[in-house]
Amino acid sequence: MCAEHSDSKPNRLWSILTNKCPRCRRGNLFTNPNPYNFKTTMRMPEHCPVCGAPFELQTGFYFGTGYVSYGLSIGLLALIFIAWALTLGLSYRDNSIFWCLGIGSGLLLVLQPVLQRLARSVWIALFVKYDKNWRGFKVS
Repeated sequence: MCAEHSDSKPNRLWSILTNKCPRCRRGNLFTNPNPYNFKTTMRMPEHCPVCGAPFELQTGFYFGTGYVSYGLSIGLLALIFIAWALTLGLSYRDNSIFWCLGIGSGLLLVLQPVLQRLARSVWIALFVKYDKNWRGFKVS
């Protein structure tokens, strides 16, 4: 049995984390699965290759992803600080707080392409809902 023809509803969180179309939760949002190919990091097809749903709902639709990306970055940095504080402890006297900030900043820099893609996936999932009848028609 092929997963492509399954009638089960794919998990919303999983489809966001794996950058899938929010309407069918099966088509890829990005043309290249590798976020570290910097020439094509944010390149998206105009429509979902599976259900045909448009990915740009209006001009400038993805400008709001900056807020989502900022929230994800702050959340990740907070998790790093909490984990560091609980395991190694934070203190300005032994410079551990500066090490934590430096490592956290470096990690955010390395993860930026992944966070940008995740922000787009979250943003479009906020506005496009899953349609259980997506096979019945194609949006053009």
